Amino acid sequence: MPSNQVGARYRSGVAILVLLRHGQSTMNRDNRYTGWQECDLSPLGEEESRQAGRLMTEAGLRFGVVHTSLQLRSIRTANLSLQVMDQLWVPVRRHWRLNERHYGALEGLDKKQTAAEHGAEQVRWWRRSWDHRPPPVEWDDPRHPRFDRRYAVVPPDVLPSGECLKDVVGRVLPYWHDWIVPDLRACEPVLVAAHGNSLRALVKHLKRIGDTEIPGLEIPTGVPWVFEIGPDLQVESDRLLGDQADIAERAEAVARQAEAPAG
Repeated sequence: MPSNQVGARYRSGVAILVLLRHGQSTMNRDNRYTGWQECDLSPLGEEESRQAGRLMTEAGLRFGVVHTSLQLRSIRTANLSLQVMDQLWVPVRRHWRLNERHYGALEGLDKKQTAAEHGAEQVRWWRRSWDHRPPPVEWDDPRHPRFDRRYAVVPPDVLPSGECLKDVVGRVLPYWHDWIVPDLRACEPVLVAAHGNSLRALVKHLKRIGDTEIPGLEIPTGVPWVFEIGPDLQVESDRLLGDQADIAERAEAVARQAEAPAG
């Protein structure tokens, strides 16, 4: 997508949306359920974020606005990418509705140890089911979001204590309609730097993916996914930027981590 073609697309009323899953985090690296737990990018995740910036620069992308979650790993991914692109000045909107799925009582736990304790099939059901939540985190558990000051203005009964993918779709779509869509209608090229499940929720909506198929969608870390969105908000085209073999390898790595066996 050379820069002159991108400009032509803007003038014809087709908006550009780029979805970017954060680079590998330290908890990803350590094979732990992260969810709303706070952690930074690993050194590999930092490099994945810079590489995303290089790929977006090569594609001629110039953003009008950036959206991120309130979580450090998505914020740093956006910043590192934009720094490479010399676009750190672009206005940013941040919101908890773009946060990762809340894994309830699984938050922060080692995936292999959790599978050993509860059984691989049970853990797989909790993690990959469309509409079955994992056990909730208790109201007084320090892992509950109500103890985190970044959510102090959010009514506590709105904050999740454990979510399934269906719940994530339900909280992400209002943000899509209220904030991202108006930016697209203004023909702003939009970057959304977020997480595997919050982006999975957006892709489900954009590509009309069924409830039974969407849990199997793997979104690799640090790979820009470019969508051309028509005036009717329908996807006209989409593609992942970068070497396709490398992208497939990253997606497979995500799948292996998600289904880590006990042992």
